[in-house]
Amino acid sequence: MALIFRVIGDCTKCGLKDGFGNIGVFGDHVLRGCGQCDYRERIVLPAVRKKVLYLDQVFFSMAFRAEDPRFIEASALIARLASMQLLVVPYSSVHEDETHQWKRYAELLKFIKTVSRGHKFERAYNVPRRQIVKAFRAWLADSPAEYQLEVREGLRDDVNRWEGYFFVDVGGYNKDVDLVRTLKAASTSGLVDLLDHWVATPSSFEQDFQAEYEAAGRGYMDAYMKMMASVGAGNHDAFFNAPLITKIVESMLQVLPETVPPDQRLRRCAEFLMRSAHFRETPHAWLHAHMLAQLRTDVKDGQFANRSRATQKLSGFFMDVEHIATYAPYVDAFFMDKAMAELVSKPGVDLEQRYGVRVFSLTNWDEFLEWLRSIESAGMTPEHQAGLEAAYPGQTF
Repeated sequence: MALIFRVIGDCTKCGLKDGFGNIGVFGDHVLRGCGQCDYRERIVLPAVRKKVLYLDQVFFSMAFRAEDPRFIEASALIARLASMQLLVVPYSSVHEDETHQWKRYAELLKFIKTVSRGHKFERAYNVPRRQIVKAFRAWLADSPAEYQLEVREGLRDDVNRWEGYFFVDVGGYNKDVDLVRTLKAASTSGLVDLLDHWVATPSSFEQDFQAEYEAAGRGYMDAYMKMMASVGAGNHDAFFNAPLITKIVESMLQVLPETVPPDQRLRRCAEFLMRSAHFRETPHAWLHAHMLAQLRTDVKDGQFANRSRATQKLSGFFMDVEHIATYAPYVDAFFMDKAMAELVSKPGVDLEQRYGVRVFSLTNWDEFLEWLRSIESAGMTPEHQAGLEAAYPGQTF
């Protein structure tokens, strides 16, 4: 006897009327059974290759408000493609951080998770950590510096599987909301304070992104050294309370060969982070450095001369950078706000050319809808249609 969630007819073994149907969908097959006897069937489903779309907070916010007909139409199309197993729209920990700044954060977060159908990206701090550790191993082995991207680094689960009838949402948010809000405001203020310095400091684009690489590497080392100094001073809780950025160097130390002497281990980490092409080729570091270098170029070109306007335009800039630098290499398309779409399309970044990800915003809205519609026309093969009918009988799309 089984619990039937999609009835398809009578049991051919025991004859139970309307007692036979789908027990569940399990990635690559459907399991069918009878609600009374032990009869079972296993239906193999065709392989799927879903497009992965990242929706920035601006899309989720507009869709949630349901005031702009453009976002209502696009949301309906996205939901339809997702239910047809052709598209997946995971959410990320950066979405959670931004959503918790809203008064109606619980409703918005529920909306985001519903659109995402339970699919989630790896947590933001884990993605650069994994990239850096892999690149560090390659550097230690004298392997080529070119980074070999693997989707599993950015996505928590294999999305190319047929979805079951339910998904489990493990709730909970353990960050300090007020601290996140304070840090966001402070980062914007600090960035605006740098603008005049950038204008007054002559430097080339190449010098700017090299400076950003060095700052990132130094930041990882400084965070770890600060934690160890605190531990050395007797604060053993520092191991548990230190910022997650300290895990970068800690993870690197764990993969160093035992043959490296103790007094050389941190030096090897610093050499990799500050001087190696391997570190510079990691997607997070590359995009982070090039986006900030492109911003410097734009500032020098006079695009942020008005301070109050600059503060408004750059509010949340670092969260936008984090969205893109962390997850863009792992998706087929990325919807972001117009300012960031313009930034990443400039020669200094050229996100589409670098990682093959389509960039969409309100600026090229029609292209976005065309891309979404093309997914159905390309993916709805007779085999896929048969898979839908087997997995989700009675459902209309």
